[in-house]
This record gives sequence, structure tokens and C-alpha cells, in this order.
Amino acid sequence: MKYKSGVMTLGQRKQKTNRRAAAVFIFPALVVLLIFIIYPIIESFRISFYEWNGISAVKKFVGLDNWGKLITDKTFRAAFFNNILVLVLSIVIQLPIALLLATFLNFIGRRGKILKCLWFIPMLMSSVAVGFLFKYVFSTTDGIFTTISKMFGGRAVDLLGSPKYALITVIFIICWQFIPFYMVFFLAAFSGISPEIYEAAIIDGSTKPEYFRYIVLPLLKPAIRNASVLSMVGSLKYFDLIYVITNGGPGTATELMATYMYKLSFKKFNMGYGSAVACGMLIVISVIASLTMKLTSEKQGD
Repeated sequence: MKYKSGVMTLGQRKQKTNRRAAAVFIFPALVVLLIFIIYPIIESFRISFYEWNGISAVKKFVGLDNWGKLITDKTFRAAFFNNILVLVLSIVIQLPIALLLATFLNFIGRRGKILKCLWFIPMLMSSVAVGFLFKYVFSTTDGIFTTISKMFGGRAVDLLGSPKYALITVIFIICWQFIPFYMVFFLAAFSGISPEIYEAAIIDGSTKPEYFRYIVLPLLKPAIRNASVLSMVGSLKYFDLIYVITNGGPGTATELMATYMYKLSFKKFNMGYGSAVACGMLIVISVIASLTMKLTSEKQGD
């Protein structure tokens, strides 16, 4: 059937209406992204080319001086390597424990509701509250470890004040708070595995460990990859918990890129160089995340 030029068919009208509806719903999100994400990123890159205290109306253009300083900055380098250590240990500790808990809860079924609620409590707490809680737990005067040590005639235990153990202690606290998140993440992945697969495996003579190793783990690989990416990106952005507990100390033992950027910008009022650190942090996170996503997508394609 032929239609006159300029006359829309019913299908074309429906497509036009759908496009308008999509534009109406997408527009507010785009405005929020532009105002709170795109514009601050562009402005941070612009400010990184200036020497500015963040308050004065006068800004001194210094070109690439801040970026040149960033490349040779030992503190930023130390913060970067601390971030990498947090990244690696977070994935190595959080994901296996979370998977173990999720597997246990999946096997016991409804009987694990109370345990599920109890184990998820750390995730419900504010990071600042968790920071203050563990600051008292590891206190050198009346903390748990110091109290136990003194009961047996020992001396005060200062884990957070030791350059050797401070970062490991903070990583333990981070894992304690975020393991429940990945536990629920894996539980959601378990819900996508049909019970019929388990029943068929048992009928074929498989034991529960064999079922988990040869059937469940291959089916959970996409979820494990996604959880690894989430943990990796989150590890590179940690700020509040470490800032509350150690403020990046002692020295630069627990300094991260985010805490270093905050100190430069809002404590030392070196907004220009602080913006360069923030932009450098953005570039590092983007590169690592892109490489990880590319490698995992290639493996999924294989």
C-alpha cells in the first residue's frame, strides 16, 4: 500500500511518540550528569593549569607546571602504590570470603535469613561511623588488642600508628565493611542458577563440592568478573574511611590518592595542584578500569 508523501504511518507515529517519551525521561538525567559530573571534570582540568588557593579571585596561569610536578611527586607515587595494594588485597580477601558466605547461605536456604541479616549489618553502617568504631577498637590505651595484651603482661598494641601494619589494618576494616555487599551480589547470581541443575547433578552422582567446583563456579564467572571490576574501581576511590581512621598517616603509610588530593585542595589551599592530582586520579582509574573491562570482555568472548 502506498502512502502520500508527508503522511505518517501508524508505526512511524508510534516511533516518534516513543522517541519523545524517551527524551523526556532522559533529559533530567542528562542535566544532572552535565552539572554534577561533566562540568566539574572539565573545570578541574582547567584549574589544574593555574596556581590558585581556591578563594582568591586572582589565578596565576602556570601551564603544565602542576602536571610536571605531579609526575615527580613522591607522595603521589606512594599514594598510588598504596591504592594498588588496597585494590589487590581487597579483591583477594573480599571476593573469596563473600563467595564462601553466599554459597553457605544458598545451600541452607531459608534457614539462613537471620544470618543474612546479621552479616549485612556492616554494610548498613556509615563509613564514618565504622571509622570511629575501629579507631576505638585499635586504640593504644583501651583498645581490644591492647587490653588483651596487657592481661598477659604485654605492652600496648599500636597497629594504626605503625607504618608497617597501618595499611594492612585499614584494609582489614575495609574488607569487614564491604564483604556483605559482595555476599549479596553473589547471592543474586546464585538465584539465576536453576535448582533443576543441582537436582540433575545429584542424580548423576555428583557431591556438593563437585557440584560447586564444576558447575556453580563456571556459571558464576560473569558475576565474579563484574564483582572484581566493582571492587577494583571502589578501591581506587577510597577516602572517608581512611581519612577518619588514620588521616593518611603515619607519614604516608596509608595515604591514598583521594586523601592526598583532599589535603592539597582543602587543607593546604593549593587548589591548582590539588586539581591536577584529582585529574591524575581520574586518568589512572579510567585507564585501569578500561583495561580490566577489555580483558574481561575478551575472556567472556572466548
